[in-house]
Amino acid sequence: MKAAIYEKYGPPEVLSLKEIEKPVPKNNEVLIKIHATTVAAGDIRMRGFKVPTKFWLPMRLALGLTGPKNKVLGMEVSGVIETIGKGVEKFRVGDEVLAATGFGRGYAEYICLPETDVVGRVVIEVAKKPANLTFEEAAAVPIGGMTALAFLRKANVKNGSKVLVYGASGSVGTYAVQLAKYFGAEVTGVCGASNLELVKSLGADVVIDYAKEDFAKNSQRYDLVFDAVGKISRSMAKGSLTENGVFLSTWGSGDMEPNDLSTLSGLIGAGKLKVVIDRTYPLEQIIEAHRYVEAGHKKGNVVITL
Repeated sequence: MKAAIYEKYGPPEVLSLKEIEKPVPKNNEVLIKIHATTVAAGDIRMRGFKVPTKFWLPMRLALGLTGPKNKVLGMEVSGVIETIGKGVEKFRVGDEVLAATGFGRGYAEYICLPETDVVGRVVIEVAKKPANLTFEEAAAVPIGGMTALAFLRKANVKNGSKVLVYGASGSVGTYAVQLAKYFGAEVTGVCGASNLELVKSLGADVVIDYAKEDFAKNSQRYDLVFDAVGKISRSMAKGSLTENGVFLSTWGSGDMEPNDLSTLSGLIGAGKLKVVIDRTYPLEQIIEAHRYVEAGHKKGNVVITL
C-alpha cells in the first residue's frame, strides 16, 4: 500500500511516498481503508523533533534515539472498515468511522486499530462517523477534540467558569472554545487579527488580538487559562488567575478517557460542535502540507485526502 514515511528527523522534505506492507487485523482489531487524515501539531513535533529541552530525552527514547521507530505519521483518520478481526463487537464491515491512532500510522491507505485501547496516557479509539460529516471533517475531530475535552475536564470547567483559551483559532483551540461554551463557561479567545471573526463565530464571548493586547496585563481573572498551542508559560498567566484558578498547556498531560471520541462524535452529529478546516491537500502533497502547518498560521485543521 502507499504511505508517506520518514526515516530520519528533520524538515518536511524528509517525508516521501513509498510502498509498504498492508496490515492485517489481529483479534479485536479492525482494518480501515483510510479516506482522510490530518497534519496535527504532534506530527510536526515528531517529524522535526522540535521539543522543549526537558522533554528531549523521554521523547527521544519513546520515538527512537537515532531515527523514528514508527516511520508513518498521522494521528487521526477517517475511513471505512474493510475487515474485522475475531472478537470485534461494535463494528461491521462497511461502517464509516473516525479514529485516534495513538502515535501515527495515518499517512497510509490502510490502518489496523483496536476498537479502544489505552497506551500510557494516550487513548486509541474508533468511533462511528456522523452521517452529516464528510470524511475530511471527520478526520479533523479526534486529536483536537479529545485534547480540548481532556484539559477542560482536568480543570473542571462548568457552568459559570471563566475560561481563557490562548491559541483559540488552532485545532485544539477551536474545540476548546466550543466545548467550554457547551459546558456553560464564559470564554475569552486569544488569537491573531485575521482569526478574530472565526473565534467569535465559535461562541467566544470576548476575543483578544494577541498583537495588540497582552491578556496578562488587563484586569480580568480566569478560572482556567488554557494554552492550546504550547506558547506561553505558567508564570505569564499567574497574575490572570482567580484564587483557585489553574493554568494548563498542551505541553502538559490531559485526562483522555475511552469513549471521549464517541462523545465528541455525538455532539458534532447533533450540531453542538463544528469542525474548522483551513486547507486540504492530497497525500502526494504531504510535504507542502507540513510546510504550511509548520509556519504556524493555520485555522483549525489541515486535512490530507487519500
